[in-house]
Amino acid sequence: MSDTPRPQTARGGIAVITGAASGFGLQVARRAAERGMKVVMADVQADALATSQREVEGLGAEVLPVLLDVSRAVEVEALAEATLRRFGTPTFVFNNAGVVAGGLVWEASVRDWEWVLGVNVMGVVHGVRVFTPLMLAAAAQDPAWRGHIVNTASMAGLLNPPAAGVYNVSKHAVVSLSETLHQDLALVSEQVHAHVLCPFYVPTGIHASERNRPAGLAGGTPTRSQLVAAAMAEKAVTRGKVTAAEVATMVFEAMDENRFYIYSHPKALATVQMRFEDIMTARNPSDPFRDRPEIGAALRAQLRG
Repeated sequence: MSDTPRPQTARGGIAVITGAASGFGLQVARRAAERGMKVVMADVQADALATSQREVEGLGAEVLPVLLDVSRAVEVEALAEATLRRFGTPTFVFNNAGVVAGGLVWEASVRDWEWVLGVNVMGVVHGVRVFTPLMLAAAAQDPAWRGHIVNTASMAGLLNPPAAGVYNVSKHAVVSLSETLHQDLALVSEQVHAHVLCPFYVPTGIHASERNRPAGLAGGTPTRSQLVAAAMAEKAVTRGKVTAAEVATMVFEAMDENRFYIYSHPKALATVQMRFEDIMTARNPSDPFRDRPEIGAALRAQLRG
């Protein structure tokens, strides 16, 4: 734990949260409300957003709901404009909206790539591009002002599990963007900070993100590997022991302590260490099922049967 004075995220601030109608986004919105923050809740799901808005308002927060697709630059720009008009410059931006598509990497369609990279990568890019200058301008006007940008990546941004190539690529990009943002901010300000959230398996509903895929990017008939990957993801996500509420608490603790990396499952870092040892020693990538060979055997049987 850091000795940095707490809290950095002042009560009465302004939070902008994408993917706010469920999962991490909703839980972070609840925590923001408990801290007395004004909350901008953005999501692509209209019904879920309306329900979540009422819940967070019930906690005493002023809420601005915004229906948007984060992959569209113009919609994220409109989100910023709406935030400024209603509340002012946000002190906390949570670039959190995300989707998943699995299967053998060569079986992913162009539409799979466009959908996942559009939401997971460009959604974060747009959030960083649009909100960072506003936060830096606010910091320049007030030496006491503090701001935080948190980008949701994944442990898949530090690892490369099989049958998840599109998702892995997207989350590696978010980790890289976030680390670069941290370094770039350090060049120009002591008041605006970046963080990256790398959760492992947490029950958030992301395994069901196909429900939000735009009609123009609809997938075709799923392949065997895509069906297998979807079943594996659902099992792993729904059986996760760490809750989204606990992760939301971790997010605020990391901001309070000005800690960049946020891990929901620190024990999983042993696998990350193994990957970096592979890289440093130039050995072939380690078997991801080394400690659970029965899972690897079952997966191979399903794909080769």
